Amino acid sequence: MADIDPFSSATELLAALRAGRVTSRELTELYIRRIEQHDGRLNAVVLRDFERARAQASAADAAAARGEHAPLLGLPITLKESFNVEGLETTCGVPEWKGYVSPHDAPATARLKKAGAVLLGKTNVPPALADWQSANPIHGRCNNPWDTRHTPGGSSGGSAAALAAGLTALEVGSDIGGSIRVPAAFCGIYGHRPSETLLPKSGQFPMPPLPNAAVVMGVQGPLARSAEDLDLALSILAGPDVGEDVAWRVELPRARHDRLIDFRVAVLPPIAWLGVDGRIAAALDDLVSRLGRLGCVVKQAQPEALGDLREHHQLYRSLLSAVTSARVDDDTRGKRIAMYEKADDEFSRAHLRGLTARAGDYILWHGRREQYRASWRAFFRDWDVLLAPAMNVLAYPHIERAWPEDDSDLTLTFTVDGRGVPYLHGLAYPAVSTLAGQPATAFPAGRSREGLPIGLQAIGPYLEDHTPIHFAALLAREIGGFTKPQGYDPS
Repeated sequence: MADIDPFSSATELLAALRAGRVTSRELTELYIRRIEQHDGRLNAVVLRDFERARAQASAADAAAARGEHAPLLGLPITLKESFNVEGLETTCGVPEWKGYVSPHDAPATARLKKAGAVLLGKTNVPPALADWQSANPIHGRCNNPWDTRHTPGGSSGGSAAALAAGLTALEVGSDIGGSIRVPAAFCGIYGHRPSETLLPKSGQFPMPPLPNAAVVMGVQGPLARSAEDLDLALSILAGPDVGEDVAWRVELPRARHDRLIDFRVAVLPPIAWLGVDGRIAAALDDLVSRLGRLGCVVKQAQPEALGDLREHHQLYRSLLSAVTSARVDDDTRGKRIAMYEKADDEFSRAHLRGLTARAGDYILWHGRREQYRASWRAFFRDWDVLLAPAMNVLAYPHIERAWPEDDSDLTLTFTVDGRGVPYLHGLAYPAVSTLAGQPATAFPAGRSREGLPIGLQAIGPYLEDHTPIHFAALLAREIGGFTKPQGYDPS
């Protein structure tokens, strides 16, 4: 085997496979050794399927020898634990679901397998995918490779940690509250939240792989060590959900520009009611200055309908609680209602409305959501991307949280530049794109003095996902992209 760097991008590894510099079996064994060597301190790859992976790798090598081609032929990958994989457990970290072994593959799983990927296993999550940490009663706590005392993010935290530590070549996660973008930012990698209807949403949680049109805002999407890998993954994963694939096809437009200088870059004005870590704000300001010096059109702007984002965030919180509470039992729902009834802030009241909503409320909320979508369409006639923080904090030290949540959730805070900010306010920056279903690419933008990654996001026009991804790829040539954390060098 040639000297293959496990931190290479998936695109580079595929080139090595096709050139015969490495076999799939050799590459698979490399990642298996790395998981066995390094994952003890991370607890990222919590379901290991090594024997089937070895068989898949041998089959990929045989197919390559016959001259067969597939987009991911022989590439070792992992998947978020919530994705259904035939023959593996899907628990989402919820004790009541322990022991459920999926009898089917999710659409994403099936598409990756068809593309020739080799599945090493599945990665850690918080219970019911409901935190920016990845710790649960079944699989334990996942740690950040940059500092194991800190969270890698959530809910795709195991995904991001495994990529950053060089334990896998590509990952697929999901995102309704920043669950792709926050782990990407916390671990210094790339993550893309696709346009809402671009990929299937079905195939997560212990349930049949069938779509549910009422489940809005949540999407599935790739995480990777390069922006180019995000495009590669989208080319395989994009397409209609079950039933619609009889007729529908996806044909994404190219990125709007090939040169960074041609991008019209808007910058989200600071959210007045939300504290953001000064190190993130400084990284954003520095990037804006660099773009200006390169000659880009860049200034503060946002869709007109967003206003001060208070009403926008209230609507998001109502829809979020309506969607996510559908998966909980009546007892848990009752505890959540009692908890939020004690709160008197506007966003907690919005969350309570989602828990107690009638069908008519849900329909009216969707009408308001369409008004925001229209405002985004108008905005992107003048702009190509909108820059914003991926979240208002850097990766933070592990916090013990109850499952299901208790009243402490309403008093829990982040410390942002010396003052407390409500924990659930962390939803605000992810929600900027999530409510209307806009695509958004998280990308690394440097590190703090303490050595923690700083991540930002580029929000793009609906169903023009290549635009924010290509913007992030071009940025990497100017400011640098993924860098590996210390302590995970190939042995």
